Amino acid sequence: MIVTGGASGIGAAVTSHLREQGADVVVLDRSPGDADPARFVHADLSIAEQVNVAVDEAARILGGIDVLINNAGIGATGDVTEASEDEWTTLWSVNVVGIARTTKAALPYLKMSSRAAIVNTASIVAAIGVPKRAVYAATKGAVVSLTYSMAADFAEFGIRVNAVAPGTADTPWVGRLLDAADDPQAERAALEARQPSGRLVRADEVALAIAYLAHPSSASTNGTVLFVDGGMERLRIPSRT
Repeated sequence: MIVTGGASGIGAAVTSHLREQGADVVVLDRSPGDADPARFVHADLSIAEQVNVAVDEAARILGGIDVLINNAGIGATGDVTEASEDEWTTLWSVNVVGIARTTKAALPYLKMSSRAAIVNTASIVAAIGVPKRAVYAATKGAVVSLTYSMAADFAEFGIRVNAVAPGTADTPWVGRLLDAADDPQAERAALEARQPSGRLVRADEVALAIAYLAHPSSASTNGTVLFVDGGMERLRIPSRT
């Protein structure tokens, strides 16, 4: 299995969970973090040449590729008047085209597998309007559409393609946003309050959903987006006061 962005946050939780279940996982990331050096390959998903070399190296280490977890992504805050041209270009290249690059490189190996699956990480902001997330939301909406297209394109090869859409998750990126707020405690309380569950989504909860979609026992689950959002997409519960 390959997990992009597997050195931190949700990706690290996915990698840890899959390994606990006995899977052989190679992490593709720009920084190794706490990743196992023997199962880490450097890759910047915005650079096609790096992606191609990294996927081939991962396949060599693994002896093939059965599962690709397209988890890597970067965030941005602000509305369309605040977003810079560089932000649009960078987020699109990593969050959307990065999935296409990695999938294209892995496809020959996936076609040789009898249990091939791809899982993409989208976001709740692909389905609902959240303030100050314009660029990020646009890319994650594209991830959802790309997931459906890939599922249709690759069904003939027996390759399943699904996505998870986490709600606001307790990850390092969200932590950095909170640290930058004028009142981090109040900002965290506001994020928790907008989730019907009353708390942020845990990274390990998202990892469980990704593992389910990646597992061969989910053979009839294809072209699906699984929301792991504490009910944020569908539920409207009165505010807790």
